[in-house]
Amino acid sequence: MTIASIVRTIKPIIVLIVAIWAIELVNLLLGHRLNAWFGLEPRSLSGLIGVPFMPLLHGGVEHAAANTVPLAVLGALGALVAPSYFWRVTFAIVLISGLAVWLLARSGTVVGASGLVFGWAGFILALGAIERSPRAILGAVIVLVFYGGLFWGILPERDRQISWEAHFLGAAAGAAMAYYYANRRKTR
Repeated sequence: MTIASIVRTIKPIIVLIVAIWAIELVNLLLGHRLNAWFGLEPRSLSGLIGVPFMPLLHGGVEHAAANTVPLAVLGALGALVAPSYFWRVTFAIVLISGLAVWLLARSGTVVGASGLVFGWAGFILALGAIERSPRAILGAVIVLVFYGGLFWGILPERDRQISWEAHFLGAAAGAAMAYYYANRRKTR
């Protein structure tokens, strides 16, 4: 891969992060009312609107900041490990984990990109284990070394402000997509 192709590959992730921060600024100016209007509300019909918007909304500047670096690193790593189907995987993680959170999570508004972060981490790890190509294994090793501790976040939390369900279901959706795409490539 050339530098130009790497930049082209990760450019949409940069756009996603800029969008998150632009939305956070608007949300901040509105007293975080966007979360009430567009956040995911489990088992509420009107809360289904939050499925696509959950990764874009955050509970505050600290929340958005906490997701920015892992979103950039894991997003870029995932795009480099699986460039041909990374964006389909991303949309599937958002859709599958969002619907699962809507169906299974505790009551309360769920916002944040951490479900996507965990989804990308689960995808990269599972792809390394299933596909076993040098690129996929290297990606999985990088995730384990730098973000292995992240997976403590899939354990149930008492803190109602943290949706461990979004973390767990995001990681599960990512792993499922790795399994799907790795097996799909084998049958071709």
